[in-house]
Amino acid sequence: MPDFLPALDAAALPSGKGETIELAGRRIAVFNIGGEFYALDDECPHRGGPLGSGWVDAEACQVTCPLHGWAFDLKAGAGVTVPARPVRSHPVRVVDGKVEVAL
Repeated sequence: MPDFLPALDAAALPSGKGETIELAGRRIAVFNIGGEFYALDDECPHRGGPLGSGWVDAEACQVTCPLHGWAFDLKAGAGVTVPARPVRSHPVRVVDGKVEVAL
């Protein structure tokens, strides 16, 4: 079972938005899609763009890197656009209104 670390208050991240946090010395992008939370490594594999600042498509459950337009599936971290490589996704849970992420 993975170790979950407290990341942020669930109410602090509006639906359809992402935010970059530092967790155990790593940058993690956390997203809220209709009350479901997802976490990816914050760095786009292309040029290290900050995915937490990317454009969120809630309907498709994707984020697009703000630097060069590579898109990623929020559920699995899979690259959606060619030639996008995947980013690591992390298990997420909400406990007592707090988002927790496993690294």
